[in-house]
Amino acid sequence: MAGKPVTVETLKFDNLALRALPVDSSGDPSQRQVPGACWSLVTPTPVKHPVLVCASLPALALLDLDSPAEIAKPGFVQAFSGNTVLPGSQPAAHCYCGHQFGYFSGQLGDGAAMYLGEVINSRGERWEIQLKGAGLTPFSRTADGRKVLRSSIREFLCSEAMYHLGIPTTRAGTCITSDSRVYRDIFYDGHPTHERCTIVLRIAPSFLRFGSFEIFKPEDSATGRKGPSVGRKDILVKMLDYAVENFYPEIWTKHKDDKPVMYVEFYKEVVRRTARMVAEWQCVGWCHGVLNTDNMSILGVTIDYGPFGFIDKFNRHFICNASDDGGRYTYARQPEMCKWNCDKFAKAIMDVVPLEQTSRHLNLFDEEFEQHYTKKMKQKLGLKKDLPHDGKIIQSFLDTMQQTGADFTNCFRCLSRLPLPGSPNFAEERAEVLGYLVSQSSSLEEVKLAYKPQMDQRQLSMFLMLAQANPDLVSALGKGHQFLAREMDKISKLEELENTTEEEVQEKNKEYWNAWLDKYSERLEEEKKGVEDPRKTEEDRKTSMNSVNPRFILRNYIAQNAIAAAEKGDYSEVQNVLTRLESPFSESVPATASHDVAGSSKASSKPLGDEASSVSGHAARLYYDDKPPAWAAELRVT
Repeated sequence: MAGKPVTVETLKFDNLALRALPVDSSGDPSQRQVPGACWSLVTPTPVKHPVLVCASLPALALLDLDSPAEIAKPGFVQAFSGNTVLPGSQPAAHCYCGHQFGYFSGQLGDGAAMYLGEVINSRGERWEIQLKGAGLTPFSRTADGRKVLRSSIREFLCSEAMYHLGIPTTRAGTCITSDSRVYRDIFYDGHPTHERCTIVLRIAPSFLRFGSFEIFKPEDSATGRKGPSVGRKDILVKMLDYAVENFYPEIWTKHKDDKPVMYVEFYKEVVRRTARMVAEWQCVGWCHGVLNTDNMSILGVTIDYGPFGFIDKFNRHFICNASDDGGRYTYARQPEMCKWNCDKFAKAIMDVVPLEQTSRHLNLFDEEFEQHYTKKMKQKLGLKKDLPHDGKIIQSFLDTMQQTGADFTNCFRCLSRLPLPGSPNFAEERAEVLGYLVSQSSSLEEVKLAYKPQMDQRQLSMFLMLAQANPDLVSALGKGHQFLAREMDKISKLEELENTTEEEVQEKNKEYWNAWLDKYSERLEEEKKGVEDPRKTEEDRKTSMNSVNPRFILRNYIAQNAIAAAEKGDYSEVQNVLTRLESPFSESVPATASHDVAGSSKASSKPLGDEASSVSGHAARLYYDDKPPAWAAELRVT
């Protein structure tokens, strides 16, 4: 086979995970507990008339499958829709448990994902590949093992967006839809619709997660649930050895003759990687939405793109998951929740690694997070020198965005346009940057919309009375104390805005940004000191800032525009969005969508800083590097 192009039929499978870890080989797809096994052999369920929505050539290159001619072959779509099983592939579903929204849920597992095997590429790299949405497994519970077009497009695009932003992540090779249909009630409001079964090819070194090690958990005192393999310390040892040897080879080589030390070093590195990963999320304003232990990779990579979201209007308390009523997974709480999950991981392996040996290293999370976050944020602000009060300038920038309701991504991006003080055009550029920052801040209408309660006052009054009489019932209904407090706060804020004018809002925003730019300019004066070549320093500063402050991110409205076109059978906008996400920092890529909301044709690029067209039910062009249109604030993801 040397020198011959790789095809789907000639992929080199070597399914080490199924050899190293115990497998349930019954092939029974019925929903059941699976004790004593890490995998269950399964068979993908075929779909009718599969068709390729989009493919990522950079991701497929990991499998040596990035030839457009190979992707165009009918066998390619058949293989990655689950309609055919490739030679050497051994489809299986992974058994894992998880703490979901703070409570142990017992056995979960791959309810909609299937391991196909591990592919060895031409460079000797090993990549686990799986299909998401390929049908029933023993872990599907009451579901059908399927995913639909809208959620699959979002997962496909965001996996690749995160990679090209430089954030550790699983990859997505293909998104394939079909004529097979399933019922879905999108907002759980009693209005289900038929949607297309869609499958995503996911790629990673491994999809092992914290929850993989929770299958040994004894009965939980709060929920009464337990892992399916309680007491199987022998399997836990196998999993630990497999994980360290294959994914942390440096630790294996150095400590394999002293297993207790090796396991602790493994845990420490998992903590560090997790801290760095969430620091990266915070620096681009991205929220996971469901940071349960079953969605936390042991490799410190982002997995399971469900109700995720990039922040548009900055809000520390941003919730991207409309079903997270308690606000457990807000933007501000993500580091805390990831650290909490690391603690649960320590408890999951305590039968082999004593808790006192791991828990004392949990503080590594805070150290690693702070170091990585501060370094990245300083680069985003163009601050090369280390000064004592740098944390304050970072915090004040976030505070100002919060006060003005400004766009997170665009505000960071525009700062590279401000030269160092003393430059000939500094005053003019400062005025232009100020104007742009104000334009990216919230209008009165947008502020009011942000404070619009989910409940009307009558409903809220009923829940408040119920909360006093029976707080447990209110929590059971998914409307806890934090949710009710947020609703009350929104109503209070709206009342404060009753006599406010648009001019007052804009003037206040200008005052906030003027004050911050004064502080920023003072800090930039420090960057000038001792500089021998100001022009080169300025060029290097701008290049550095523009390499970490993206121009393009996968905003909800961008994904929705692509989904709307795809649901009508036009997949070109998915490709258009992918092209921009593959070059998130580029100034040369056109900013316009290939379709507007009403489906009109291509438009020319818009200069940075121009006003975007608004969308209110009429055809309007979308500019993917601008402040989102008004309708974007109404989008919900669950």
